[in-house]
Amino acid sequence: MQQNMTIIGKLKNLLVPALIGALIGLSALLIKDYSSTPTPNLSFADAVSSAAPAVVNIYSSIVVPRRLHPLCELPSYRDLCQNVPRSSQRMQNSLGSGVVVSKNGYILTNNHVIKGASEIQVDFPNSTTSYTATVIGADIETDLAVIKVHSDALTAIKIGSSEQARVGDPVLAIGNPFGIGQTVSMGIISAKGRTGVTNSLYTDFLQTDAAINPGNSGGALIDAQGRLLGINSLIYSRTGIQGISFAIPVEIALEIVRQIVNEGEVIRGWLGIEAQTAQENNTGLIVTKVILNGPAQIAGLIRGDRIITINNQPVVNPRVVTQQIALTEPGTPVSLVIMRNGEKLELQATSGTRPENLLKQP
Repeated sequence: MQQNMTIIGKLKNLLVPALIGALIGLSALLIKDYSSTPTPNLSFADAVSSAAPAVVNIYSSIVVPRRLHPLCELPSYRDLCQNVPRSSQRMQNSLGSGVVVSKNGYILTNNHVIKGASEIQVDFPNSTTSYTATVIGADIETDLAVIKVHSDALTAIKIGSSEQARVGDPVLAIGNPFGIGQTVSMGIISAKGRTGVTNSLYTDFLQTDAAINPGNSGGALIDAQGRLLGINSLIYSRTGIQGISFAIPVEIALEIVRQIVNEGEVIRGWLGIEAQTAQENNTGLIVTKVILNGPAQIAGLIRGDRIITINNQPVVNPRVVTQQIALTEPGTPVSLVIMRNGEKLELQATSGTRPENLLKQP
């Protein structure tokens, strides 16, 4: 018995160190394998270096009337203000960003960046050269504008797809915040197809948490490969800085550029109706107003009709219908399937052009 205990004790003395040694060796191997695993490259420097040369700083000057001091409106001070010119003017400067979309000088920016400007200066990053730009055209509905500088050797930004981008994808915002120079901020796509942000019925937005500040308007929102996804346009913030940011999708922006460059203006189809979503289980839209002598009235549409399809596409909501009609070229036929008093009818309308005095009607 004692001999057996002696043997067990010897085996124990041999096995325990061997087991500990094996564990140490295994740990060393695991640590070595882990340390040899390459760390993923989380840098976006290549994306920035690709896109940044196509993002410009825009400085605009606007002539505005100089207001008299409020005291000049008081009877006792009017005599003292008689020698003050009432038509005096002053220069008001604003700043923003823009994106080069073609090598021959076309630059896309926000309309509010250059609206009413008497002079527009464009500065390129890492360059001492400044260009004077001219306004080619603007679209107030989407707050987009196209300006041009005289150059045939610019670097145009690569074009991506906001439609293929997903919520959660990393994005970079490039612009000129506060006029301090080109700056890059990072975030993710927080939401897509965001509506109701502005009064416009003709665009939706990409929402991002990338920092956008005054001066970023008109700048680029790019993906991790440096491709343009949208034009940074506005922020929602209680402090006026950072907060929630919104960008106009690149597909909408490029269509605006195409029309402005080719046609000189943005032309949208128009039916001349107001409508609201049908209640309860009914599909389609209920027509609430028909504009006098508009295309819809000429086609026979009346108040209370329920529109089921437009050009064989199911009606979703008023905003989508407005965008559907806007994409039809004025003068082209528009097929409508409606319900009236329980009867299905087919009407043929002709897309028109919305009069300037009528706003926001599909």
